[in-house]
Amino acid sequence: MLKSNSALKNLFFQLIVIILCAISGIANAQEVLINFENQYNKTAPNSVERYEITGKYAQALLFNNQKEKAFAVLKQNIASAEKLSDGKYAAYLHAVSAMNNRIDDNLSATNYNLQKAIYYSGRTTDYSTKGYVKYCEGWLNLRNNEDSKAVKNFIDGLKFLDKATVTPTVLTRMSSIYNELTGIYSRWDDYELQEKYSKLALDVALKQNNPNLIFTSYMSIGYMYEQKFMQNEKNIFVRDLAEKYYSNAINTYYKKKNEMATATNLSFVAINLANLYLQFYPKNYQGKVIKYANLAKEIAEQNHQSDHVAAANGILAELSLQNNEVSTAKNYLLNSLIKVNENTIPDKNILLSLYLSLSDIEDREGNYKETLRYYKLYTSTYKEIYDNEQAQISKRLEAQFDKERQQQQMIRLQLEAEKKEQQIQLMHSLGIQQEQELENSRLSEEFQRKQLKLTRLESDKRSQELTISEQNLRLSKLENKNRKDELVNYITELNFKNKLNKYYIFSIIFFIALLALLLYALKQRNKHLKQREELYKLEIEQERQNSKISTLTALLDGQEQERARLARDLHDGLGGLLSGTKIQLTHLNDKIDNHSKKDMAKSIHQLDGAVDELRRVAHNLMPDLLLKYGLEEALKEYAIRMSNEQLDIDVQFLSYTNSLDKEHQLLVYRIIQELVNNAIKHANAAQIIIQFVEDETNYSVTVEDDGKGFDMNNTKLTKSAGLHNIQSRIQFLKGQLNIHSEIDLGTSIEFQFPKI
Repeated sequence: MLKSNSALKNLFFQLIVIILCAISGIANAQEVLINFENQYNKTAPNSVERYEITGKYAQALLFNNQKEKAFAVLKQNIASAEKLSDGKYAAYLHAVSAMNNRIDDNLSATNYNLQKAIYYSGRTTDYSTKGYVKYCEGWLNLRNNEDSKAVKNFIDGLKFLDKATVTPTVLTRMSSIYNELTGIYSRWDDYELQEKYSKLALDVALKQNNPNLIFTSYMSIGYMYEQKFMQNEKNIFVRDLAEKYYSNAINTYYKKKNEMATATNLSFVAINLANLYLQFYPKNYQGKVIKYANLAKEIAEQNHQSDHVAAANGILAELSLQNNEVSTAKNYLLNSLIKVNENTIPDKNILLSLYLSLSDIEDREGNYKETLRYYKLYTSTYKEIYDNEQAQISKRLEAQFDKERQQQQMIRLQLEAEKKEQQIQLMHSLGIQQEQELENSRLSEEFQRKQLKLTRLESDKRSQELTISEQNLRLSKLENKNRKDELVNYITELNFKNKLNKYYIFSIIFFIALLALLLYALKQRNKHLKQREELYKLEIEQERQNSKISTLTALLDGQEQERARLARDLHDGLGGLLSGTKIQLTHLNDKIDNHSKKDMAKSIHQLDGAVDELRRVAHNLMPDLLLKYGLEEALKEYAIRMSNEQLDIDVQFLSYTNSLDKEHQLLVYRIIQELVNNAIKHANAAQIIIQFVEDETNYSVTVEDDGKGFDMNNTKLTKSAGLHNIQSRIQFLKGQLNIHSEIDLGTSIEFQFPKI
């Protein structure tokens, strides 16, 4: 038999479920419907307010099983919206209708409404509506298992929404797209993009100050980091991030408890957090395991969530087994069994794991009768699950067989119809062929009669010609003699003309060849001169570049040498002086009175601060980690040193092989250091991401922040001294700099440079 711990672990993972609510902040669907219905009835027909509330009202009707009324409301308002010159509202309502029809499995109506939505979106300049139609198109792609097309349409939708004026509606639509992209990249196991879009969803939720969306975003990000940690359990940093976001979700709930719609998801977060502490934290965290498991039980019992209660008991049972409290674990499992059986239709998979776990515990206690009983229950439950799966498979196969048989019958009927049509066409062709043969026989008979008449006429003509031919014979002899004489004269004249033509042709060909040769020689000379001129320009430009590079190299070397000298002078000179001063003051502290000791201690403390600041300045001037361990370790240490409670700096290296030489590593370090300092000083950023990517031919560095951004058209900012210094270093690397910034949306600076 399996060990109890492994069986309980399997049970727990089957019980844990993450449910992300599609609509947060609403207590139940009936309240949503009543709210939207009241808003709909207060608006005037054919008004902007009526069009804006129609989509939400129709969706609420559909989710409350009032399908006919939902489509009637949409149809009525679509008819009036299509009469407007601006296609904004017609596009929006057609998009809502397309999604509702897809939920109702009416594919033909879905395609019709989608095409209409695309058509009317082309007749409006409203970016928010264009973005929503792209979201609708991606949503439909996703339900048709076309994930790649869905991603493209979602990205296009975000581009439109980025151009739109920021409103609550625009933020809600952006949040919906972020959540869909998070789900896609979760299925693709692309944790980087999943992290990106889940954090963007969190940013939107924070901007809206919606506690339900903030709670859901924290829960989603925590679960994402937990799954990422499961892929590499050595990455403790990711584990702690999962714990951080789960804790943020719980803290958000209790801070905004009065504004939260429901406590259902709180039990999910508590279960996940308790399991995280149980499975992946040291034993001194067992108190937190008990705390959050009991919290999950309390919330689940209040909301009658039997499966959640069973999950919490499963965690406590596994904890009890780790502490060799077998009877306590058994009680928790029996309690879970009772809770699962309270459901009208108990989950067979949960029962399967419970029976196996109880069988293992009874086996450990030596209760073989109970072991056998639970194992029989496990076997019978397994058989029921297997039989149900086989029945479902049989039904699917039978339905597929019926569908294929109907298709084959339809194909056979089409073939029979085509065969009959071909037979009719063949009979028609035979009739035409017989008519043509009859007509040909008539024409042949008439031709034979005319030919007989013609032969008679020809025989009469020949008899007459025979007499005339004798007379003409004499004349022909005379004519032949004259023709021979003329022919001799003509041949003589023709030979002369041929010789003359050959001379002219040869002369023309010679002059043409000579002209072509001269033109070719002139063209080659001009080409050669042009190439020499271009080569000369390239040599001058190369010499100019080499001079500029050598100057810049000397300047940068001088800067770095000066930095190193300053760092050594500060550390060895001023640092030693401050340390000596501290030692002297410490010795004097014993010789002065108690009243002055307080001031003396304050002075010593200020000297300690000055020494620490001196060390930080010296380290910034010449980072020792860069010279000893390379760029990656130096940047990670720099990010940790610069991060604080208000600022989070994340460093990412992708495919980096540490092939960059020390000189270029120092240049890249200085550029990134300058960019991060600018973001800290001017952008008021809360998060900075540094990404270093190496491919076959290039290095690419991106520094992004979520600060206040700046206007790209502001020449004072783009021509600042700091930016000029950065561009000079990048030019030395033979790289390119790209800056993208928008006010209140942050700044992204990317530079690329080739491998040597």
